[in-house]
Amino acid sequence: MAARVLLQRRSLAPLATIALGGLAFAPATVLAEAPVDKKKPIYDDFDIPSGNDAPIPTPPYKALQLSQPPAEEEPKKERRARGPSPTDRLAVEIGKVRMALYRFAVCAETKVNETMDSAFNLEQSFTSTIASLAPARETGEKLMPGTIYVLVAAMAGSIITRNRNILLRSTVPLAFGVGAGWTVLPVTMRNMSDLSWKYEQRFPVIAETHVHIREGLKKGVSFAKVHSQVGVQYVDDKVTDAREAVEGWVKQGK
Repeated sequence: MAARVLLQRRSLAPLATIALGGLAFAPATVLAEAPVDKKKPIYDDFDIPSGNDAPIPTPPYKALQLSQPPAEEEPKKERRARGPSPTDRLAVEIGKVRMALYRFAVCAETKVNETMDSAFNLEQSFTSTIASLAPARETGEKLMPGTIYVLVAAMAGSIITRNRNILLRSTVPLAFGVGAGWTVLPVTMRNMSDLSWKYEQRFPVIAETHVHIREGLKKGVSFAKVHSQVGVQYVDDKVTDAREAVEGWVKQGK
């Protein structure tokens, strides 16, 4: 059995070789174009024109326009003028209210800004005024002991006039304090007088009165100085005359 199977396989091998050689050397026809598939695709809705089909002529555009019937003109409807709707009137009123609120807010903000500016200006003016009253370092004037001296002088004037009338009790301590201030704190008193004069200039009546009083005081002081000098000269003359008379009497007695 085994030998028979081997013989059958050996006899089939030359036959298979001959069949393969015939297929290899057999003449075959080669087409220049692929065969046209005549099956229509199922997803296409229109026919795809092939290369051999002739193009379909399309009519000109003017012919299409002439063939179409003219469209009928629609009648124009006249629109009647209507008044504003309630929504429009409500929107106008809301706009007025908003503008009124906006103006009120702007006015309030302006007032607040003006108040703050005036407060800042007042604070700056106060601090600059206090700083201007202090004496400069170059003068060497010290406020602490000088202020104590002024207070002591005012208290001394009050003690002196404690049993006098109310006019003296109110003016003498003030005069003592002012005099001590001009004596021990001349620069500070000068700054205070300049500041008071600046405020007095805002009221012309007070400024004129102050000027008249100051001029009267200056005239009185100058008059007192002149009279004091005249009195001193008169006393000197009298003393000189008396001394000369005494010396003459002494000489005559000898």
